[in-house]
Amino acid sequence: MSCCLLEFCRVQELKAVREFLFQNQQNNPSLGDKKSENELAWDDSDWGSWDNPEAKEDGSGTTTGVEEDSAAGSAPWLQDCVVSLSPCSDLMVVAKDHKAVFLSAKWRTDDGGREEMTLAVSWSGTLSTEEGESVSSVICIPLASQKRSSTGRPDWTCIVVGFSSGYVRFYTESGVLLLAQLLNEDPVLRLKCRTYEIPRHPGVTEQHEELSILYPAALVTIDGFSLFQSLRACRNQVARAAAGSEVVHPPPLAYKKWGLQDMDTIVDHSSVGIMTLCVFDQMKNASILGGFHASVKGSPPAMSQYITVGGGPYTGFYYAIEGSSQPLLSHVALAVASKLTSALFSAASGWLGWKKQSEEEPTQKQKPKVEPATPMAVRFGLPDSRRHGEFICLSPCNTLAGVTDDFGRVTLLDVGRGIAIRMWKGYRDAQLGWVQVSEGRGERESSPSAPLPRRHAQFLVIYAPRRGILEVWGTQQGPRVGAFTVGKHCRLLYAGYRLMGVNSVTSQGWLLHTQQVCLFDPATGALRTVTVPFHLALSDKKSERAKDMHLLKRLTTLLKSREVEPDILESEAQSVLLDIKHPAVKKQALESLLANKNAPVSCLTNITRVLLASLKGQDPEAVDEGLFQLCSSQLKLLQLYTDIQQLHSTGEATTDTHTEPTEVAGIAEELARVSPTLQRYAELTSGSRPSVSFALDSPDASLPVRSFLSQMECEGEEIRVVPGPNADWTQLGSFLFWGCLTGESPLQKVCNTLQKTGISPQQLLSLLLSVWLHREKEVLKKTEAVRHLHTLLTALSSMKGAVEESWDMQCVSPWWQQVRSACVQSHSSAAALLAAIVAHRAAKANITILAETKFQSEWEAVSLELEQWAVCVRQLEDVLALQTLLCVPPPQGTPGSATPHCSVKALLEGGRGGIADSVAKWVFRQDLAPERLKDMLQRRGEAESTEKSQEDAAFNRAAELLVSVCQRFPDSLSPDLLFAHCCWEYVVQWNKDPEEGRYLCWAVEHLKLVSSPHIQLGISSMMWNTFIVKCFSAAAFLIEKVGKAPKDRLCRRDVGMGDCAMTAFLGSCVQLLQILMEVRIKKDGWMHTVGQIKMFPCVAAQADSGVEEVTPPELCVEEVWGEAEGPASLAELALEQKGVHYPLVQHHYLLASLLHTAMTFSLRVKPLSLFDSKGKNAFFRELSSIQLMPSGDMDPGLVSLRQEFLLRVLTGWVTTQREAVEGPGSGSGDKTWPSLCLDLGLLLQVNPDILRRHLVCELYNQGLDPRAEQVMFEVEDKDVLGSQLLVLTGQRLSYSLLHTQTQTRPAMELLARLPPTLCTWLKAMDPSELGCPSVPLSQTSRLVSRLIEILPENHGQYSLALHLLEAVEDLQRED
Repeated sequence: MSCCLLEFCRVQELKAVREFLFQNQQNNPSLGDKKSENELAWDDSDWGSWDNPEAKEDGSGTTTGVEEDSAAGSAPWLQDCVVSLSPCSDLMVVAKDHKAVFLSAKWRTDDGGREEMTLAVSWSGTLSTEEGESVSSVICIPLASQKRSSTGRPDWTCIVVGFSSGYVRFYTESGVLLLAQLLNEDPVLRLKCRTYEIPRHPGVTEQHEELSILYPAALVTIDGFSLFQSLRACRNQVARAAAGSEVVHPPPLAYKKWGLQDMDTIVDHSSVGIMTLCVFDQMKNASILGGFHASVKGSPPAMSQYITVGGGPYTGFYYAIEGSSQPLLSHVALAVASKLTSALFSAASGWLGWKKQSEEEPTQKQKPKVEPATPMAVRFGLPDSRRHGEFICLSPCNTLAGVTDDFGRVTLLDVGRGIAIRMWKGYRDAQLGWVQVSEGRGERESSPSAPLPRRHAQFLVIYAPRRGILEVWGTQQGPRVGAFTVGKHCRLLYAGYRLMGVNSVTSQGWLLHTQQVCLFDPATGALRTVTVPFHLALSDKKSERAKDMHLLKRLTTLLKSREVEPDILESEAQSVLLDIKHPAVKKQALESLLANKNAPVSCLTNITRVLLASLKGQDPEAVDEGLFQLCSSQLKLLQLYTDIQQLHSTGEATTDTHTEPTEVAGIAEELARVSPTLQRYAELTSGSRPSVSFALDSPDASLPVRSFLSQMECEGEEIRVVPGPNADWTQLGSFLFWGCLTGESPLQKVCNTLQKTGISPQQLLSLLLSVWLHREKEVLKKTEAVRHLHTLLTALSSMKGAVEESWDMQCVSPWWQQVRSACVQSHSSAAALLAAIVAHRAAKANITILAETKFQSEWEAVSLELEQWAVCVRQLEDVLALQTLLCVPPPQGTPGSATPHCSVKALLEGGRGGIADSVAKWVFRQDLAPERLKDMLQRRGEAESTEKSQEDAAFNRAAELLVSVCQRFPDSLSPDLLFAHCCWEYVVQWNKDPEEGRYLCWAVEHLKLVSSPHIQLGISSMMWNTFIVKCFSAAAFLIEKVGKAPKDRLCRRDVGMGDCAMTAFLGSCVQLLQILMEVRIKKDGWMHTVGQIKMFPCVAAQADSGVEEVTPPELCVEEVWGEAEGPASLAELALEQKGVHYPLVQHHYLLASLLHTAMTFSLRVKPLSLFDSKGKNAFFRELSSIQLMPSGDMDPGLVSLRQEFLLRVLTGWVTTQREAVEGPGSGSGDKTWPSLCLDLGLLLQVNPDILRRHLVCELYNQGLDPRAEQVMFEVEDKDVLGSQLLVLTGQRLSYSLLHTQTQTRPAMELLARLPPTLCTWLKAMDPSELGCPSVPLSQTSRLVSRLIEILPENHGQYSLALHLLEAVEDLQRED
């Protein structure tokens, strides 16, 4: 409503600041005599509470509170100091002579637990470096951050200090000197800054940033952009110097230097900025300056305006035409080097690699060159020979300025016209500041035209220290709008600028946190800011609306307070509402009050009633119709809320007067039938995972009156529920009906009360069903809730407008269709089933009564309505059984997920495969292996068996639920469809996480369990085309590129899975292609028979025409689910797939097998290079297409490569078998690889006998003689095998006789007795080629015996074999 003085910060350690600045004057008693008696009378009783605990540790702890009080208030010491406060209020500088103290912002917690900002000493020291110089002016310039994420807070603050020697030095917040400039040798009188302001309208010239420095006869202006860049560079250079990096010279400073002429004395100045004269003023000035014959330029020149105050004249106006003087460049490098030497050399002299300090001193004493000033004469002024100006303060909009003088006057200047427009008397030693206030955003939105721009008001703040008063005056001719009694020794701190480094682009979206005027009281250390409401600048007519807006803000503040008593809230809010004049504002205030969460309903009712009474007492024509309607409607809703609340709080129980005994018996019979499923569902849902919930969101929480009012609206005599989210409807329904459902409230009275309000029965029915369906867990726990629901449904059905009297029984009733729609859409299966059972009975009773009144017959009425209910109940029973199965929690250790919810509507919209898809997802969450699922489904026919399974209880329970669901859906959940959907679900999950190779393996296992070849073929083709072929081709190309089994990193980069996962993936590809080859489908008049892959057909093999054709399966659905509409089911898509081309499938199977073997045994191979050009081109094509396949004999070179690869596969497998024998579990025990290699050899045109001979030799080589003997029987060319084994036997005997570590004497004697030929042959053998040289002699003897058996007597090495046999037998006898 009015001006206020708000404290926002406290300054700490004032005593320490004073002692530091006045160390030389502490013992001078004359300082205390300078104060007058009035100055000694100020109250400093609470000064001692602001001592700094940190200062006590430094030696000030011995000073008592009384001594500190007297020391702090002994003299008006602050008036003798130079004080500057940053516009962001986060840094204050207090300087005296050559010393200065920097105080930075800190946050602390007061005794009440609230956070408050304080200013504490962050640095103190001596600033001057020249002998005899002192601080004459200080300003703190916050520099904006250049980061895009900045929101308006400064990056850092630069302290600019002017000295009596003419130097201007720039410091950081920590007292580090950044740079020093000597631009003039006279003392610095005043430092002022101008920063960027967003123009309020296009007519305002955009001003540039600058720093202005006033000397007695000169004015220097430094360009803001140049200064910003130089300060940043110097600060970065300090950081580099501290880190030991190379020093980079900062850019030079661009400045202009003007010599001010035609004034006797100048003490202060103000830089207005760039201005452009209108044409008339341009012509006037040209005529005055140039006379009658002066020429006028076409466009007015841009000029920079400066105003100075002092004497002779009292105020001077200077204009500098842009471009008349070129900016000067100051060499910053020398100043920075000097600064760094003085600030950092003593701490770390070796950082920058400079010379010694003694060598630098002569350089430092040399002052830099001072550029001459450009003369600038005063254009005009305000002459007053006796008056001398002291201070000038420019307004934020650059149109007005306040000037103080030595006569105790404050003069208001019009800057543009250069005249004085107002003067105040009696303000000696006054201090000035400005407050600019913007109009509120909503105060002009009601204008009939387009929204008007926001207005701004200027207020002049005058502090009169001799009277101890702070006044706020409206400009230009406005009255005094505020006055405050403050101390006589305060300082009014007004910066007049904001952040430097801001422009029109970077300032968008910023919130500049700056204070305009601050009053610093050294007696308490408080910093207070002046807050002025905008309406004080308006006339009476406009101020009335502004007063209403502030009353509204006052009410808003009152409502936000949580500690206000209800009585006080009621009285205050009532007085505010009655004081507001404008109806729109009064309506807004009433809506804010009704939307408050802390106001009790009695308070709202009383206030609304009083406001309505006041409106009724006014002239009807003067009353706003919208406000009157709002009051009356809200009062009616508040009364309804109070009545319902009182009915629920009476504790009167429900009396059942609507339910017939036969209906109760019928409901009980239905409940008994579904009771087992309901009980099982309740057990599973009650044990679900815990979740976080809030007490206010609980359905049991009382409905706040504001929520009730927001969900209800009154139109005339009728009340209507506003459509909203389900949670809001549930909360409102709980407020209205939950007490009736639990039997704690009088049901009939509640229904009568609601009926009198005019709420439609349809909306009441929706609210009842919403609370019933959303509070399922509580409904299942309360057995009587079903009976109360029946009573409520019957009561609502009997209301006027519920069931139409003209309803034909052969049509569907909209009333009961609403109940069915809510049930079939609900995910609360149990509550929906109970509601459907109750509604079915109520509808049947209603139809019976209607039939008796219409037909007067004893026949039972049959209607379409009852048929709809029968189908609905059956569907809900099926959904409940399915939902019960889905609620079974997954086993421990499996990744959990939220339990899926299903409804009748969702299943009908999901198509014919929706049910099987839901069960397949459940199978995946249960982590059921295909064999376990098969065992579960086999119980379908054993459900009535009483024998208990040997498996765990959880498995039995899940199996029982699955069987019951399958019995309810015999067609939708047939084994083939379920296995097909499980296969598809697992392959989808594998596609999401290819590292889980088990998923793809189980998908293939599920596919094997599908009995229908048509579905099996379709699913296989879809899997291959959708998920497999892309990764399969990537794996093939990767192995081809690398030439060996790739490492894990390459597999993840190219295929998207690790090397182990890729090995498992290729194994699943082999199985999938094998399934495709084994499918037997009669197509196009001939049979594709795949099962014997040992034959490589060039064309598709034609089977015997007598083979019986397998007909495609018929896809059926249950009768009650026949209306299912949605996407095509998986089985339907599978049956639509094309057949596959067998040779192409076999071609891919061959490649997959090669890839899998290469990855399993880490072999070097380029798989695609094992095929010719035709074979390569046929890869990765559509399996249903006809491709040109390889035929005839293959190139011998390719056959040789294939044979070499297969031999390496057998070698690798035998090595793993040897590892499995030596260390169980360390190797692969799979024994199918030899047969697979032989089968691949047939397909690759490799002689299988070569593979068998190699396998026998490798088994003997690894010491696996028993397995080698088994394979030896299948070898056809015994002669070649005998020669190979003869060499292996010689290697074993050579190792035993010649290469063992400890040769025995019998062995040496035996070696001497051997024939020379045999001895020479044994010495030529290399036992290092043996994989297992230490083989028992018994096995070697058996091997030699087998050699003699398979070698013919006419063989060239037969005699050598006999000699070997004799040598082995002799060696055995010696052992």
